Amino acid sequence: MKQFAIIGLGNFGAYLAAKLFELGHDVLAIDRDPKKVQQIRDHVSKAVVADATDIQAIDALGIREVDVAIVTVGTSLSDSVLVTMNLVEMGIKEVYAKALSEMHENILKRLGVTRVFFPEKDMANLVAERLHNPFVLEQLPYLPGHLICEIKAPKLFWGSDLKSLDLINRFGIRVLAVKRVGREEGIVPPPDFRFQEGDLLVALAPEEGLSRFQIDYKIKEQAL
Repeated sequence: MKQFAIIGLGNFGAYLAAKLFELGHDVLAIDRDPKKVQQIRDHVSKAVVADATDIQAIDALGIREVDVAIVTVGTSLSDSVLVTMNLVEMGIKEVYAKALSEMHENILKRLGVTRVFFPEKDMANLVAERLHNPFVLEQLPYLPGHLICEIKAPKLFWGSDLKSLDLINRFGIRVLAVKRVGREEGIVPPPDFRFQEGDLLVALAPEEGLSRFQIDYKIKEQAL
C-alpha cells in the first residue's frame, strides 16, 4: 500500500483519488472547494479543505509523509506552479503534475517534477493505439525500445503451440505469461503450450517487432 496525496478535485483528480483508494491505497484528497471535498469524502482515506498554494497549510496535513503527490489543479497555471513548487521544496519523494499547455509542461519540468501528464492527450493516445493495434490491450515502457505488453491472442493462435508460432525469432516477442479465462493466476507457458480463444499474452517486445506483429496478423485475419 502506498500513500498518495491528490491536490485538486476536478473530474480527473476526483476519479484518480477514488480509484487509488479502491485499489487499496491510502489517499489524502485536498481542494479549496468545500463542496468538492464533501463529495469525495466517503471515497478516500481523508479529504481536507485547504489552500495548497500555502505551504504551511499543506505541511500541517503531514503531506511530507506521502509516497507520491499528484497535482491536478484544473485551470490556474499560477496555482499549479506554486503548488508544485511547494511540494518539490518540501522534498516529496515523487511529484506528478497535470499540464495545461506545452509552456506549462516546460515550467513543471524545470521545477523538477517526476512526471508531467496531459490527461486528455494521454487518453487520446491510448485510445488511438488500441484502435490502431487491436491485439495490444495494454503496454508499458520497459527498456529503451522495448515494451511490456498484454496481447489478445489472434484467431490464428488458437490451437497452435508456442514453439510453432516462433514469436521470438520472427518478431523478437518473448512471452512471459498467459492469462486464461477461468484462471486467477497466469500460466508460464512451456514450448508445447497451445493457445485457446480468449487467452491474453503478457510479453516483452521490441517496439519495431510488435509493430510488424500487428501488421502481419491484422492482414492475415482480414484475409480469413
